[in-house]
Amino acid sequence: MSDQANPVHTIHAFVPESILLDITTVIVLGVGAQWLAWRFRLPSILLLLLAGFLAGPVLQILSPTALQQDWLFAFVSLSIGIILFEGGLSLRLSELREVGSTVRNLITVGVLVTWALGTLGAFYLLDFGWSLAILVGAILTVTGPTVVIPLLRHIRPKGRVSTVAKWEGITIDPVGAILAVLVLETLLLLETPTQHATNVAAAAEHVAIGLGLAVFVALGVSIAATALLVVILQRRLVPDFLRNPMTLMIVAAAFVTSNVLQEESGLLATTIMGIALANQPYVSVQRIVEFKENLQVLLIGSLFILLSARLEMSALQYIDGSVLLFLALLVFVVRPLAVWISSFGTPLEWGEKIFLSWLAPRGIVAAAVASLFAFKLEPIYPQQVGALVPVVFAVIVGTVATYGLTAGPLARWLDLADPNPQGLLFVGANRWVRMVARFVQDLGFDVKLIDTNPDNVEESQAEGLTARRANALSEAVLDDVDLSGVGRVLITIPNEEVAALAALHFSEVFESTDIYQLSAKTEKHAEEGEELPRHLRGRPLFGERTTYQDIERQVKHGATLKVFKLSDDFPTDERQEYYTLSDILEEYKDHTITPLFLVRSTGTLEIVSEAEQFTLRPDDRFVALVDHDGPASTDPAPNVNQAVFEMHSLPSYTNTNGRSLPAETSP
Repeated sequence: MSDQANPVHTIHAFVPESILLDITTVIVLGVGAQWLAWRFRLPSILLLLLAGFLAGPVLQILSPTALQQDWLFAFVSLSIGIILFEGGLSLRLSELREVGSTVRNLITVGVLVTWALGTLGAFYLLDFGWSLAILVGAILTVTGPTVVIPLLRHIRPKGRVSTVAKWEGITIDPVGAILAVLVLETLLLLETPTQHATNVAAAAEHVAIGLGLAVFVALGVSIAATALLVVILQRRLVPDFLRNPMTLMIVAAAFVTSNVLQEESGLLATTIMGIALANQPYVSVQRIVEFKENLQVLLIGSLFILLSARLEMSALQYIDGSVLLFLALLVFVVRPLAVWISSFGTPLEWGEKIFLSWLAPRGIVAAAVASLFAFKLEPIYPQQVGALVPVVFAVIVGTVATYGLTAGPLARWLDLADPNPQGLLFVGANRWVRMVARFVQDLGFDVKLIDTNPDNVEESQAEGLTARRANALSEAVLDDVDLSGVGRVLITIPNEEVAALAALHFSEVFESTDIYQLSAKTEKHAEEGEELPRHLRGRPLFGERTTYQDIERQVKHGATLKVFKLSDDFPTDERQEYYTLSDILEEYKDHTITPLFLVRSTGTLEIVSEAEQFTLRPDDRFVALVDHDGPASTDPAPNVNQAVFEMHSLPSYTNTNGRSLPAETSP
């Protein structure tokens, strides 16, 4: 049978097993390295670069020679455009009210300062000629969301500094990339034999015209593409299962169209498109954001693996003491000067300036641009261009390692981040929730509340609680609510379906283990199969079978909050380090309580969730809702999380503010 008659044979003729193996290897290494980075709390880019270098030049699993072709640069360029579009979707224009001037200065004045000082460092420390030194300085002006956003997610700094870093990291990529391309075009123009007569003034004019065209083309293409996508989504011209593919198609088309009209303007076009789509009021972009976040993980992993795997072992010869000095110049001199000059006259405090001065890791755009430029400049600078890519990769590794391992401790030292945030965000602010929130706040822990009911919000604020009116299902709630210092979300909404949607919504920011949902279904409803599946809900709040109605009924009948610990005459076993709920149930049968929180002897706050995980050590205390008059419920099925304790086991509790709390606290 001929190849034409056998399509399967024809496919394999064009896609050999080695290529399929390479593609699979890249995906496995990219995702696996990011999982290891999450597991051991390390910067993911370090492991991605290491995995790519080992798979490429060291072990030859991926052939560096095969990765030198033009298709790689096209794939990298388009992938970066998609990544910047996803980053733009996270930017809200309302965030710029207080920090807009700082962001503007960082992506203009800061870029110029970094470019100038980086150029001087490359010329005097790395012995590059002026032409290549200027180009290296331009390439290293970029940071990028692929490195900044993961660091911010890991550190979770407070207030304005997080907003400034996020905006700078996303918007500086297209600015730096366009600058680097214009510098490259100028160098090629000056070095072309037929253009020897071109003077510096003509080159400067070329750069100015190129910059203006890039901005004009990017704005026009992004506005047209965004308008087209909004019309398609608003008029429901595509079914739900095609919304994300259609979005991806339009983003790719906008990127290519912009690049065809003006080289490298596509990155700016996709970034503006993301920002415009995120801030328009006509259609929801939540499902698009979720799709792009998943796609970004795959793209970032693949890009870093591919770019580091294409390095040659000979590249290591360029890494010497002068490169380390250049790296130190960028970290200790260039970045601080750029930040302090850019933030002069802005409302940023000195601690915020110090943190921003220590946050400029280079990422995928620098790696991609350096690899592409080295390919184009090799015929013109054959002696020096070999050091371009190794130096840039050394800066990427050095800055990611430096900032990734030290920015977190610095933020905590500057009191801009909490090492283990203990604060609670209550979604819902009715009477009994406010009672619980006040009690936890009096114990010394940060508490914040959100509610759609303005009366609940006003009463919360009148009682000294931090509360604001917000819809837990709103797209803007994650950006509008200050989540600094908040470690866990407690959803106390008397509607099972709405509470489940809120849990899914907050999973964009919080780990699933830190989202708790109080059941609104009674045991009767659960037995009748009306309970939502576990994967659609948060963790059980205050116990697996404690419901909203249980607590509301207890409070209505006069239940109060108390701080407990084991009494001195509790029968202890020296060999036993802790006691479970069932241990205590066997000993005390005077009062019915519902445990809510545990305050460990270390000062950390834990939330009672799964009953079998509830343990109490002799030095620990816990907060419980106590019904003095007997069982809190007359239902035939008792609450499995109700326990009985001796009343004389209620000591006075001194919180971190030095105030003594009585054993019994009225609502």
